[in-house]
Amino acid sequence: MWEVCQQQAQAGSPELQEALLNKIVCLPDHVSNKLQGKNPAVFFPQNYFPLLGGAVIQVLQKISDSLRGGLDCSISFVSHVLGKVCVHGRQKEILSVLVPRLTDLTKSDCIWQRICWRLVECVPDRWMEAVVLGFVQRAPGADVLSRLLGNLVVKNKKAQFVVTQKVLLLQYCHTTAVLQNLLGYLSLDSLRRALLIKVLQELLETWGSSSAVKHSPPEQQQYISKAILICLSHLKEPEIESCRQELLTSMMEGVKCHLDSNLPQIRRLGMIVAESISSKINTDGPVLKFQYEEDDEARELKSLLVQTPPSCVVPSLPDDNRNEKADAAPPLVLESNKKSHTTALVMSDEESDAELDSDDDLIPYDMSEDKELKIKAPVYIRDCIEVLTGSEDVDKWEATVKTLESLVRKNPAATREVSVELAKILLHLEEKTCIEGFVELRQRAQVAVLSTDPIPVAKYLTSQFYSLNYSLRQRMDILDVLVLAAQELSYPKSHRKTKHSGAQNPCIQLLPGSDSSKDWRRIVDERIKSKTRRFATGQSQAELASGPNEFNSVVGHFFFPLIQHFDRPLTTFDLLGEDHFVLGRLVHTLAILMYLAVNTVAVTAMGKALLEFVWALRFHTDSYVRQGLLSCISSMLLSVPTERLLQDMTEELLETQSWLGDVVEKDPDGDCRRLALQNLLLMENLKKKLKTVPS
Repeated sequence: MWEVCQQQAQAGSPELQEALLNKIVCLPDHVSNKLQGKNPAVFFPQNYFPLLGGAVIQVLQKISDSLRGGLDCSISFVSHVLGKVCVHGRQKEILSVLVPRLTDLTKSDCIWQRICWRLVECVPDRWMEAVVLGFVQRAPGADVLSRLLGNLVVKNKKAQFVVTQKVLLLQYCHTTAVLQNLLGYLSLDSLRRALLIKVLQELLETWGSSSAVKHSPPEQQQYISKAILICLSHLKEPEIESCRQELLTSMMEGVKCHLDSNLPQIRRLGMIVAESISSKINTDGPVLKFQYEEDDEARELKSLLVQTPPSCVVPSLPDDNRNEKADAAPPLVLESNKKSHTTALVMSDEESDAELDSDDDLIPYDMSEDKELKIKAPVYIRDCIEVLTGSEDVDKWEATVKTLESLVRKNPAATREVSVELAKILLHLEEKTCIEGFVELRQRAQVAVLSTDPIPVAKYLTSQFYSLNYSLRQRMDILDVLVLAAQELSYPKSHRKTKHSGAQNPCIQLLPGSDSSKDWRRIVDERIKSKTRRFATGQSQAELASGPNEFNSVVGHFFFPLIQHFDRPLTTFDLLGEDHFVLGRLVHTLAILMYLAVNTVAVTAMGKALLEFVWALRFHTDSYVRQGLLSCISSMLLSVPTERLLQDMTEELLETQSWLGDVVEKDPDGDCRRLALQNLLLMENLKKKLKTVPS
């Protein structure tokens, strides 16, 4: 390599150099091909390429000595060797030797810095990506990366594309440390800071694109959010001032796109990034504040915004010292926070003392003997209606809401007389007082009314779902009530109060706390009894109580009205437009109703209708809706008898199978891919099951 570097300075033969390059880089392959399994250990790639890295350092040392002695030599052959090794996928082996040595050599020697910059600059464009990525992934920090690469991104267009576009916008597999290295590197030089601002603008443009939010996987959106927060942490006050308006516009567009998403993870990402941008651009005034669950992911994202910028670190500082300083920084911040917190506590105590002092002359009443007055709840259904619609007595209203469910279940005949009126009142009922668990109490009362008189109440609720002037919350309440009542009706009456045991439980089922761990002996005894044959034991054991499936006769009233009008936009409601969150809930509701309809008479007709519904919406842009559609397919395959599926829906199933294959290969959402694969396996199992049944 050293000889070629000397020849290159005097224009040596390019053919010879190309041949030597191939032999040096591919030597392990050539040797193993010749020796056929008797390869010495030194020629294993994991041993050979670190050895080659050591040789590269020796050659660079000779080049350094030559330059100091005033002699000309070329570094481009070594750059070619480095590029070809990296593009062959051996970055880890060679750079594990090169990066630590070059880090040490470039600390305080400007000639070594120039050699290192030249080494990377002379790599041909076709190999540049592999080399730059290797350095970015293995540099111990942004300051080291800055010393090793210099202003490569400013001088080389390919390197600039890799750093500012490919790694940030087209890939999302890199770690947070790689992002910090990359963006910290851009922030450490005045020439590169222009690229940092450009990168931030492009990231925000992608983050604020509704198409990107809908079609890119959550992992990529999290990656872009991290990159935005790291960029913000490196911005200085004058730079923020210059692009404040752009940041504000991007924030408003982006937060709207994210809050429109059906996925909680995406909504929370939007909230965190919007809060961070707001805190950066409004240092003095009020900032955005959202309510969301604080978990490790949220804390990690927020920590990226307040990290110590690498520009504060002196480039020539040894790594150990830098780490010590970085480790020492957080306690100082915590200490200051602690002080301010205690100050606030002291102030609040003083203020409260002052308030108490002013009221010293007021003596409180003795209320120890007082007893709470109990309001008598209504005992008739019609009285409940009267209280809920007209009474101004708040205590009586509260008692009515609490007792309504049990009253409905105790008086089914009286409930049927006014069931639709009661369902209407409950659908529009709003909270008058801060009653604990109001939403659940109202929902349970609605479910009780619907279970008691299913057909007229189901007709009313399904008709109201597509009516004008209802809020999205009310429409989703209707769907929840339909599902819970359908679930209740599909179980035998004897099982409704206890845990329903069965092979197929719907995914929405809310099981009460199981005491099976305590009653294990009883369960074992029952199982033994069921498996034991007894002769002449007198009266036979009473069988478990069973009854007809009440959902069988009413399932059509729950299902078909919901599936009829989904494509008709109303002035206040557009399922196929902006109200896709409700569409997602509708699709999931249909999947559960289909699942609960197993063994009912209408199940085949429902399956056909559901398949047509899925086919119309299969290319929906929202991943939550697509997940619901795939759940519909699962429910249909599990509920409709196999013979009916293959006789009545053969063509549709073949088309569905083809679509599911496309989803498995191309859908950006991981849950959609998993559900599609699950459906394909279900289809295969149905085919096998049919083959094993004798004709």
